[in-house]
Amino acid sequence: MLAPHDTAIASLGPCTFPSPLRLGGRADTALPRFVPDGARVRFQVEWEAEGQPAAEVCFEKAGPREKLFFDPRQTRAAIVTCGGLCPGLNNVIRSAFLELHYNYGVPEVLGLRYGYAGLNPAVGEPPLRLSPELVDTIHEEGGTMLGTSRGPQPVDVMVDFLVSRGIHLLLCVGGDGTLRGARAIAEEILRRGLSIAVVGVPKTIDNDILYVERTFGVQTAVDKAREVLDAAHNEAKSAYNGVGLVKVMGRDAGFIAAMATLASQEVNFTLIPEVPLRLDGPRGFLETLRRRLMARHHAVVVVAEGVGRELLRDEPTETDASGNPRPPDIGPFLRNHIVRHMRQAGVPVDVKYFDPSYLIRSVPANSEDAIFCDALARHAVHAGMAGKTNVVIGLWHGVFTHVPIPLAVSGKKQVDPAGALWKSVLACTGQPAVWE
Repeated sequence: MLAPHDTAIASLGPCTFPSPLRLGGRADTALPRFVPDGARVRFQVEWEAEGQPAAEVCFEKAGPREKLFFDPRQTRAAIVTCGGLCPGLNNVIRSAFLELHYNYGVPEVLGLRYGYAGLNPAVGEPPLRLSPELVDTIHEEGGTMLGTSRGPQPVDVMVDFLVSRGIHLLLCVGGDGTLRGARAIAEEILRRGLSIAVVGVPKTIDNDILYVERTFGVQTAVDKAREVLDAAHNEAKSAYNGVGLVKVMGRDAGFIAAMATLASQEVNFTLIPEVPLRLDGPRGFLETLRRRLMARHHAVVVVAEGVGRELLRDEPTETDASGNPRPPDIGPFLRNHIVRHMRQAGVPVDVKYFDPSYLIRSVPANSEDAIFCDALARHAVHAGMAGKTNVVIGLWHGVFTHVPIPLAVSGKKQVDPAGALWKSVLACTGQPAVWE
């Protein structure tokens, strides 16, 4: 259970510089307002009728502060993008730069190259000095103009780099591994007593960061995954006993698979890591699929990449540069077992296998993600200029929040098999709640 102290945000010190933003105070009605530093967002908005929670847990509300820790005219900022690609990376870079440059008047913003390697001069490329001309149209493109990479760098070297370049504010754009790196940097900065703010922007199409309702890139990835699912449906229904099998990303969480299922409405089986998969037996997946083919002569199956680890435990495993395990490929494994099972049952089958993993993460952001990226980036700048550190920008009950990075990386958010999202998937697909 969360306690009130778990959501406390670290600060570099008192805020004494007036903000240059043209916003109003509490008495102003004609202008958008600054956010008071005491504004909070409740963690829990509903509870049983018997009574309220014993302790009120709240997140600090994000937004521009009237007083700043940094003097904008004397501030140098940097942006780094890490990990895998995600729709909206360039949008975040551009909006963060524009907020710093035009609205706060920060004289220099650096773009660090190829992830955290850009903070290690021994292995990284020199940083770019960002300009309005350089970021002008980057939001129209997928990927990241700064480049990205996985894997850590020595934390003392990265902090030495920040000090040597006179950087006061570091924006770290990435997922769970990136935020762990940001936490290490922020903690080393605090240990040394330095005045450098570290702020995270939550990026992952897996949507698996704790206490963050939604990460950017998810909506675009779901849109692209839906297109593939609809194509798989066309392939499946055009063949006798056709099966459209689609593998999507989701190493530990099945949000893309679940959300794309609801968007498409053409999926018959959605397999996610949170629900153990049993292939064999009268109520296992393969027999349930066979009965579907006998009744309707086609089926669409979407499987998240992290499904079936218990089935693939004898397969060789690898790790990526960040130390994350790469699960064996469930897609071909499942395809082969479907073909083998139907052959043994004397049922003809025509399996079409789709693996759009990299496609759905490398495209430009759609309109919804573009708007979301803009807001996340600007809130990250507001937090950093106010001296907030070791913090990631969150969204909770539709309100932007400050979430301590140690809290955000204390676990991974997953689809709740008893929750509303999975209940909707079960209603949409008609599949069993569990495989027995």
